[in-house]
Amino acid sequence: MVILLADAFAPDLPGRLGVFGEVTMDMARLDSVEVVIVRSKTKVDAKMIDAAPRLKYIIRGGVGVDTIDVDYAKSKGILVDNTPEASSLAVAELAFALMLALPNHLVKADVSLKEGKWLKKELERTELAGKTLGLVGIGRIAREVAFRAKAFGMRVVAYDKYVDTSDAAEMMSLDQVYALSDYISLHTPLTEETRGMVNAQAIGKMKPGARIVNTCRGQVVVEADIVEALKSGALGGYAADVFNKEPPEGSPLLSAPNVLLTPHLGASTEENLLRLGDSIESRLKKYVLR
Repeated sequence: MVILLADAFAPDLPGRLGVFGEVTMDMARLDSVEVVIVRSKTKVDAKMIDAAPRLKYIIRGGVGVDTIDVDYAKSKGILVDNTPEASSLAVAELAFALMLALPNHLVKADVSLKEGKWLKKELERTELAGKTLGLVGIGRIAREVAFRAKAFGMRVVAYDKYVDTSDAAEMMSLDQVYALSDYISLHTPLTEETRGMVNAQAIGKMKPGARIVNTCRGQVVVEADIVEALKSGALGGYAADVFNKEPPEGSPLLSAPNVLLTPHLGASTEENLLRLGDSIESRLKKYVLR
């Protein structure tokens, strides 16, 4: 069995998977691979699947499978899997770091100070304590964010189409979450229903000056509408680790006011790469022993 590691993983993963077969990182060998393992960079589309006639199993190291043409894969009898449990802590910590950095102007404070400026009065901070955090989606990552927010003295409310009650947050309608929240953290999968859901109309329902943190998928928001709301003051800030197109060349977010942007670092921790390896090894073992 030939196993293709199409993206970067922990250095020890090839050796760990070597007990199951030959491990390669050579995309030119697609015609001989039975298993393809990806993260976010490689898109497993119909063209790639057609180039791998022996492909039987695709594993995405991370949350979601929107980078894979799941329907086409299944039509070819190919099993599709992911590792949502591995990345929860890493993404949750980044989401909370963004939520801390945005109202505290940490990046602007650091950059301006190194430029010889002393913007003490200009960079007035706001605290998270006493504020309301609204979670759109209450899956594994959102729950971890909720627990951290409560430790900071925040009220946590949430909306999830598929969840009625939760020990992590007060569940309510999406409109209520928008109206109540000082901070909104997005944790939805990318589907046709969620694509572009945070648009001008949705922003109009939000508390004036609310700040949005997006660590799920860039396409969940309409970037142009976010930028207009930031310019008008309808939104107080936007922090994102994900974008409509990655890298976000030409995105209006790059020159918008009150934004904090990171290059899809959510799952990129040393600890998470090790957890991803554990999850992938476990799934591959089950596949081999099936």
